Amino acid sequence: MLVERPSWAPEDVDLDRPSIARVYDYYLGGTHNFAADRAFAQAVLESMPDLRAAVHGNRAFLRRAVRYLSGQGVRQFIDLGSGIPTAGNVHEIVQVTAPGSRVVYVDNDPVAVAHSRAILDGVPNAAVVAADLRRPAEVLASPALRAVVDFREPVAVMMVAVLHFVTPEEHPEDVVAGYAAAAVPGSYIAISHAGPASGRPLTDEERGAYEAYRRSPTPVVLRDSRDVEELLGDLTIVEPGVVPAPLWRPDGPTDDLPGASMLVSAGIGRKD
Repeated sequence: MLVERPSWAPEDVDLDRPSIARVYDYYLGGTHNFAADRAFAQAVLESMPDLRAAVHGNRAFLRRAVRYLSGQGVRQFIDLGSGIPTAGNVHEIVQVTAPGSRVVYVDNDPVAVAHSRAILDGVPNAAVVAADLRRPAEVLASPALRAVVDFREPVAVMMVAVLHFVTPEEHPEDVVAGYAAAAVPGSYIAISHAGPASGRPLTDEERGAYEAYRRSPTPVVLRDSRDVEELLGDLTIVEPGVVPAPLWRPDGPTDDLPGASMLVSAGIGRKD
């Protein structure tokens, strides 16, 4: 299928292949996505109409987590699998909660990287790294990251809605441990992850959405809240623990949440 390439799309991007970053952008109401991304997203939404609410709930967890971590004195943030920038990015939040904080965005999607660099042009104490979060040593050795982050000071590593794309064979527990090992005490790792937070069976519509992702170029691995606790390893899990994302330190009512909101577990671990 011939698709006109937008000016913001890098030449090496396949316009006919859905991208998890661009599909996520579509769910959030963004405009940096292609027909293939929209078609895939719509097929998933037909199976599970509440999924968009769950995605927005996950984004809200990111904002609350950053505000919490700023309140704990953290002034350095690494956002892994950061995706295509949308309102409420980490650097925008910390500009309000803790001006002068340093932020590094990491992604392996060329569109996400290109847009992040455009948005951050002229923004102090911020950088973008094109890298695969599944390779902690390579990410942490990046000169661009090292120019911003001082690992002698506490750092918050954000792994929001990304680890469910890391298969068991890729050892997500080792991925998390790799970042934790590089951080000093007083650092944190924040995780949100797809999967029934309560461990309940999937409904038919949820299973349909899961199957769509399972058959895609970037299949999803579902893990429940107990699995997420295990991913945090020896880190001390801060209150209220690993819970459905909307219930992690909510800043508003949590009544009448759509069922899909309970399909994302969220929690933060502290290195003591």
